[in-house]
Formats: sequence, structure tokens, C-alpha cells
Amino acid sequence: MKMNEHEPEHTAKEKTHAHGSHADMAADFRRRLWVSLGLTLPILALSPMLQALVGLRQTIHFPGDVYVLFGLATAVFGYGGWPFFKGVSREFKARRPGMMTLITVAIATAYLYSSAVVFGLAGKMFFWELASLIDIMLLGHWIEMRSVMGASRALEALAKLMPSDAHKLMADGSVQDVPLGELAVDDRVLIKPGEKVPADGAIVEGESSVDEAMLTGESTPVAKKTGGQVIGGSINGEGSLTITVKGSGKDSFLSQVIDLVKQAQESKSKTQDLANTAALWLTIVALSGGALTFVIWFVVVGRDFAFAIERAVTVMVIACPHALGLAVPLVVAVSTALAAKNGLLIRNRAAFEGARKLSAVIFDKTGTLTEGRFGVTDTLVLGEGVTEGAVRAWAASVDANSEHPIAVAIAAASEKKRPVEGFQSLPGRGAEGRVDGKDIKVVSPGYLREQQIELADPRIEKLQAEGKTVVFVLVDGELKGAIALADLVRPEARQTIDALKALGIRCMMLTGDNQATAKWVSDRVGLDEYFAEVLPQDKAAKVKQVQARGVLVAMTGDGVNDAPALAQADLGIAIGAGSDVAVETADVILVRSNPLDVLAILELSRATSRKMIQNLVWATGYNVVALPIAAGALFHWGVVLTPAVGALLMSASTVIVALNARLLRLKAPPAEGKSAAPPRAPRPNRQPGVAVVP
Repeated sequence: MKMNEHEPEHTAKEKTHAHGSHADMAADFRRRLWVSLGLTLPILALSPMLQALVGLRQTIHFPGDVYVLFGLATAVFGYGGWPFFKGVSREFKARRPGMMTLITVAIATAYLYSSAVVFGLAGKMFFWELASLIDIMLLGHWIEMRSVMGASRALEALAKLMPSDAHKLMADGSVQDVPLGELAVDDRVLIKPGEKVPADGAIVEGESSVDEAMLTGESTPVAKKTGGQVIGGSINGEGSLTITVKGSGKDSFLSQVIDLVKQAQESKSKTQDLANTAALWLTIVALSGGALTFVIWFVVVGRDFAFAIERAVTVMVIACPHALGLAVPLVVAVSTALAAKNGLLIRNRAAFEGARKLSAVIFDKTGTLTEGRFGVTDTLVLGEGVTEGAVRAWAASVDANSEHPIAVAIAAASEKKRPVEGFQSLPGRGAEGRVDGKDIKVVSPGYLREQQIELADPRIEKLQAEGKTVVFVLVDGELKGAIALADLVRPEARQTIDALKALGIRCMMLTGDNQATAKWVSDRVGLDEYFAEVLPQDKAAKVKQVQARGVLVAMTGDGVNDAPALAQADLGIAIGAGSDVAVETADVILVRSNPLDVLAILELSRATSRKMIQNLVWATGYNVVALPIAAGALFHWGVVLTPAVGALLMSASTVIVALNARLLRLKAPPAEGKSAAPPRAPRPNRQPGVAVVP
């Protein structure tokens, strides 16, 4: 079963939220960095240790210079160090010491010891190292905030998709520009060419193409006409549209997407537990390691106090778990934003990250592997003097006058329709009419039996054995052809199944259809297993049955009658949610009706996991190597790290982790798999209630 989502604990993201927006945090760190850098320059010039190092001791020296140095260092300590003091306060309140505790202990130790030297204690001052340490810490935090901002820019881009106002059609026929907040359901709105759609709605007038790329990931503009739906935030193309508002504000598709992305970015990753635990232990190791380092160098080895305290401060600085604290949250932010940009909406991060361990994917058939609509699959010639094209054209001409799904599919199968005279329905049997002077009937097998028309063709039996619906075409009373129909398999389905099987994932199907139909679809797409004649209420039991084999299972369905199965699965994927993204039982919502997006989710889950592990390995491995060196393990060979150098290495580790997270990429599905089925052209002179009944 799926793990429940947890509230985020003390992470880099929590730190950001505590201070305000990422932009405000970045601006604050940048401001403090520049001020501290300005104060650091005279500190460097006045520091005795640095002067002695470069031979300037007799050049920059005046009475009381040490107190000026103390004042400048105090300013840097107070102003530049303030964000870290606030951070340690939050860590103490949360009873979870971490990176802010380490930074504060390190800079406070250096400051207090150096101040004591100013006022009489024998030793060396670390003011220049203190100032450079704070500068480097501020620089690292500024870069960190900019990285987090970069990971969240997809949300900002989504929020900016909506226009500021809308052209509302008033009762008197006039057009008035109103703020979006004043739009209500059922208002009529005019959308001019090139403008952004202000709200979700139904098209009542006009025809155009609409760019929905930022919302659904669909790269090709989608043709829209009267009766179609538009999504707020998409961009209108070349034509004018008039829509009736169906959703605005919090009820709009865009608002739901933004909320889902925010929830996913703020939800705690399962991997974050490991990172938080490692960061906590690293803090304990650093504090105790710093104290032990001081004792060994000062008490055991007998080095002077200044050297021992410098080693201790360096240990605590270099052990700051910034990289650990950032390793997972940044990958979470990047992967969630990346998924949303491609029409993959993550609701449950724990289930999403667990997808990398999936062993089986179960697909609902209708609307998932198939298009959920009838289509012609086979045309047979059963008489002399006719062709397949002629059979389809005759049938399409007659059935162009019917609204029945089977008749609609036959009418769409041929563009060579001819005028029909004397059209009439044959209730429960089909329809007939005169085409080019010939009496054409499109009828069911039952009509043939009634008229005692003999039919003995193994091809027909084979089609019926596959679960297909077969209708027959009579010309002047003679049987001339047959047309087979079935729920059309999506062209992307086979590609999806092949790719999943290449990843070692077993592919299955649930359907309420009979065994013959299920087997035909299974053979077409290459499934490993299928379950036929399954009622909606029994789908969850089938998922549980597969789970009982000891495998992790994903269930992919339309999110409506598949809800219990989606909830039962280890990963529930609602496919083809369109503008209705409020699917409560799904862990992941796919905006497009494209099974290739199931593959995209699994690949993104695996890529996200790899990035998290890479970051954790780097962050922990860096500390394993750096801590002994900071403590002075290589002192015998002349390798000594100062606190400032330690801070530089720590910041470099943080930046590497941030950049690695930003390298996360999602391989988009092939272009041919991304487009939904094109809208069917209108069929003239259609009469409701006229049907071809198998």
C-alpha cells in the first residue's frame, strides 16, 4: 500500500518559507554579502597575521588599529551573521540542530576568541578568517536561494499565464473589459486572435487553434470549434472565439495545477528522511568532532590555543550539512516543476518516488489503451464486381444520416459519400437508402438471418471471434460486403507496452469486455496478461490479486469508474484527465490521454531517484573525506585548512549539489504520440435515433 504523505520538516525549503519568498531571501543574502565584502577589505588590510604573511606590517599600522579591526569585525559578525543567528533559533525551537547551529558555533567561536585576544588574551586573532568565512557563507546561501528560485520558476510561469482582464459580453451586446476576479460561471467572453484565454470555458461561437503547451505539454496547437473546451491560460490562435465561462479563479484548471504543484513541491520526499537523519548525525559528529579536535591538538599534542581553536572551527565549518539539506528538496522542486510542464501532475510524492520499484502496470482498456470510440478495422468484399472502397462509400453514404456510434464510425471511414434518397431506418436492424440509383442496406447479422441470406465465410467468423462488431452491405438485395468495427487501439499503446517491457515491467489489462475482445486488444499491443469481463467494482480486487504475487503495481485508468483500483494500487495514475484534474484517488494525474505519459512518469521517477542518490552520495562522501583533513590529519605533510578555505569547500559542495539537481531532464514522448485524435468533421443531415444494431 502507498505511504501517506508527511508534512515537511526542517529542510532548506522550510528555512526559505520562514523568511519569505525565495526572491526576498536571495535579495537579503545578496545585500548582506556586498556590505560584508565592503567591510572585509579593511579587515584584511588591518589583520596582523595577513600583514605578516605579505610583508605589510610596517606599512599599515596606527595607534588603536586593533580596535578599529575589532569594530569592523563586529559589524560583519552582527550584520552578515544575522541570518545564521535567526536560523539557529528556529533549529533550537524545532529541537533539531543542523547547519545553522554549526555555522553559528563556528563564527561565534572565532569571534569571541579573537575579541578576547584584542582585550589581553595571549593568542592570534581570526578576524580576517571570520569575515571571509561569513562572506563565503552568504555567497553560498545566495547561490542556493537562486537555485531554489530557478527550480520554482515553472510555478511563476504558470501563474503569469493568466491575462489581467477579459472582454466580457454584456446583456446589451456590448463588450466591456473587466478584471478576471469579476468573471462568473456562465458569463460570455470574447477572445481575440493572439490573446490568452481568461478562464476555462465552452466555445459557443468561432473556430481557431489554441496553444496549450504550457498547460498540457502538447506542442502542437489544438483545433477548436463550437462545442469544444478551452483552458484558461492557453493562447488563442488565428480566429476569434466566444466562450461561456465554466471555471474561473480557484475552480480553474490552471489554479488546480498550481495547487497540485505547490503541494508536491512542499511534500516531504521519502528520501528526505534519510537526508534529514544524515544531516542530524553530521551535526552531532561535527560538534563533537570539533571539541575532540581541540582537545587532541591543545591537550594531547600540546599545540598553542590559537592553532587548536582554528582546527576545531574548521571542522565545524566544513561539516555544515548544507549539501545534505539541499540534496533532496532541490531535486523534488525540479522534478515536480518539470513534470507539470509536461502535463504530468504529481499528487503523492512518496508513491511517485516508489514508482522506480514497480514490477507491473495494469491498464484499463477503454479510453486508456483504446480511444473509447468505434472505428472501422476491416472491410471485406463478399460479392463480384465491387471493391472495398465502393463498399465503404455506400455504407458511409447511408450511415451519414445516423447518430449511432457504429454508424458514426462507418460514416467517418470514407470521404467518398454520395447523396442519399429515400433514407429510412430499419429499427433494430440497420438503415437503407438509394445511392446512385441502387438500393443500399447496411444491416446487422440478425437481418441476414431474418431474410434467410446465406453467409458462410471463415473471414467473418474470424472477425467475430476477435470480438469485433460486423455489419453487412446489401446492394439491390445482394450481399456485397462486410465491415468490421472495434474500439480503436491508440497508436501509442504498442509503443508504450514495448518500452515498459524493455524496462522489465510486466504489462496487464483490465476490461469489462468479453474474452474475445480482450484477447484481440492484448494481441495488438503485446500485453503479458489480461483480465476480461471484470466489473468496475471488482477492479480493485484484481489489483490486490496481482499485488499478492509480491510485486509493486501501478494502475492506469480514467479516474472515474477506476477510482477504487487507483486507490488500491501502489501507484494510481489517472490518464486523460483533461481539464478536470480534481481526481482524488490518483497519485499522478496525466493531462493528456496518452499512454506514453505513463512511461514518462516511470522514467522521471527513476531519473529523480538517481539524482537524489547522486546528491546524497556526494554530500556525505564530501564530508567523509573533508572532515579528517579539516581536523589536521594531513598536518604532518603540510596540508592545513583554514576556516575560510573550509567554508569555500563547503559552499562548493552545496553549489555542485544544486547544479546536479538542475540537470534533471525528462525525455518527452515522441511527437507522433502526443497529439490527441483529431476532431471528426461534422456529418450533415444526421437524424437522431437511427442505428445499426449488431
